[in-house]
Amino acid sequence: MDFDQDSPQRITRLTPVADVLARIDALVKPVVPRKDAIAAVVGRVLADDVRIARHPRVPLALRDGWAVSAEATADASAYAPVPLTGAARIDVGQPLPTGADAVAPPDVVVHRHGEVEIVAPVTSGEGVLPAGGDGDGHGPVLRAGGRLTAMQAAALAAAGVTNMSVRVPIVRIARSRAGADAVLDAAIDLVAREWTAAGADVRRDHAGPVSLDDALGDDAADAVLIIGGTGSGRDDASAATLARLGRLEVHGVALTPGESAGFGLVGSRPVLLLPGRLDAALAVSRVIGRHLLARLSNCNEPEPAERVRLNRKLASPLGLAELVPVRLKDGCAEPIASGYVSLSALMATNGWILVPPDSEGYAPGAEVMLNRSP
Repeated sequence: MDFDQDSPQRITRLTPVADVLARIDALVKPVVPRKDAIAAVVGRVLADDVRIARHPRVPLALRDGWAVSAEATADASAYAPVPLTGAARIDVGQPLPTGADAVAPPDVVVHRHGEVEIVAPVTSGEGVLPAGGDGDGHGPVLRAGGRLTAMQAAALAAAGVTNMSVRVPIVRIARSRAGADAVLDAAIDLVAREWTAAGADVRRDHAGPVSLDDALGDDAADAVLIIGGTGSGRDDASAATLARLGRLEVHGVALTPGESAGFGLVGSRPVLLLPGRLDAALAVSRVIGRHLLARLSNCNEPEPAERVRLNRKLASPLGLAELVPVRLKDGCAEPIASGYVSLSALMATNGWILVPPDSEGYAPGAEVMLNRSP
């Protein structure tokens, strides 16, 4: 897509969202995996299946107590204590000694006349983590393409795993123009937080304004996000600059809010152009940006969603996909804006519904899929 550099950039057609996503799939490759300490990769996307060796290799105590043979305690009671000949104290996490197959809790073991006795039976395996109880070592415990959770990282660390192979896209976020602009700054902050939470290594400009040419030419980045300058204003030049430095695949997307978004490449590096309006930048980031990030990180996890009912009618323009903000109330979703999403509506939003382009909306009581706000 070419521009006359002496004329304002203009949108000539709106490309369907599905076509934009298909171009991303065709043109964008996953980033090269890297290894890092397990504590540093929570929230990142796994590059390989994760396996752990058989763990533990020998039975371990699951509680503090006495290592015993369960068979020897079968007849024990408060009225007929059974001596624990050769029994040994054991702490949680210690290997069971030979001949022991259970851990008796301290409250059923008594000391009488210099002897150790048990006053209640225990069953074989009671208080014991068997060999292979945490993992049998036969297959993967996690699959490539999933995002590592804090719980998974803790469990792997406890099993002795120290580092992981993950895909972490380095994403440069830049504003389209210099000068004070509270809306652009708010959009950058919001998008940066969301992309960081989704597993990207986000790099921002903190030392003053940087030219579009410099941002788009950042060879250290796996992808570049430019916020603002996507429309036909006198100073808007994001799409024209991308066309000059690389290849502009799309300018204008059939998504509301967010019609002026664009996508292209500088070399093999994908570039996403987000409108400078806060609601539009958010919509493009969520609908197209998340797909781009998933492609870069080779993530195969579906976006978390839940089925809810609408408590009133939702009207949407035919031919455009629309990201509609909703407020959850009494277990139902209430649409609170359409088209432009005001700042007050954004503050009341705790979920979103994506209406497909072939739908004019939904009737009251209709079931829809909802994505919650983070």
